[in-house]
Amino acid sequence: MSAALQLESRPPKWTVQDYLAAEQTSEVRHEFVSGDLYAMAGASEEHNFISLNIAAALRNHLRGKPCKVFIHDMKVHVFANLTLFYYPDVMVVCDPEDKERLYKTRPRIIVEVVSSSTVNTDTREKFITFIQLPSLEEYVLVEQDSMTVTVHRRSKEWLPDVLTGADAVLELASIGFSLPLREVYEGVFPK
Repeated sequence: MSAALQLESRPPKWTVQDYLAAEQTSEVRHEFVSGDLYAMAGASEEHNFISLNIAAALRNHLRGKPCKVFIHDMKVHVFANLTLFYYPDVMVVCDPEDKERLYKTRPRIIVEVVSSSTVNTDTREKFITFIQLPSLEEYVLVEQDSMTVTVHRRSKEWLPDVLTGADAVLELASIGFSLPLREVYEGVFPK
């Protein structure tokens, strides 16, 4: 097959407008990378418990404050070298000018729950992309198969701070938040 034929048979790129419209009615969520769509796999029970534990604790902590907590279905739009839309597991937005209904552009904190199938994307592609957001202060990676949390902070030049064990405490300095890992993993460990 010639190169010209291969290019012609390639599906057309999606526009941002078409993507946003399609996502509102799609039964499957898709991440958007420069016009290409990537379907998202379903999450495990452990993944859901961890995301909900963190989101609930953040919501309680931020109640009455200007920051908002989003979980799973809110996209973050990143203007990097490419146009990207990702679905973080948990996101905190504190900028009152970030008013889009279908996505956010100025998160302060992004949390990803890491599994064996997402570890490369979460620790490389998304890490490199998210730290380009001027608003982002902390990027948190929470492993679902072990009691391990890695926090990357702008204030520490994005160097990893690895927390392990039930007595370790997840601290998010940008919002004055702390949560013991035993609460992050409630319902997951011990099994």
